[in-house]
Amino acid sequence: MSSRPLVVLSTFGNVDAAAAAAHNLVKNGLAACVNLLPEVRSFYAWHGRISDAGESLLIIKTTEERFEALREALVEGHEYDVPEVIALPVTAGHAPYLDWITANSTGVRVPDED
Repeated sequence: MSSRPLVVLSTFGNVDAAAAAAHNLVKNGLAACVNLLPEVRSFYAWHGRISDAGESLLIIKTTEERFEALREALVEGHEYDVPEVIALPVTAGHAPYLDWITANSTGVRVPDED
């Protein structure tokens, strides 16, 4: 498995669940950084109908090496029947930032702030 950086997208039905997931991913070393967009509007097909729903979006920075554990952490206990977990490869970026993602997506637990 590679330490190549990934951006992972995942949506939640409410901001509190999204914030808890973001905290858990960083605390458990599965992601270096998670951005939470508290209000997005999603249109999607579900059970043969078009749905229009408010959601919260996580933008997660991690590595290919951590993706499977991250995916499992997001899916476990998720409120949705079919949670969104989409990984996008990072093909270019600011090298020091990409190195920081790799250095902080090690699977090692990070203590909470005092």
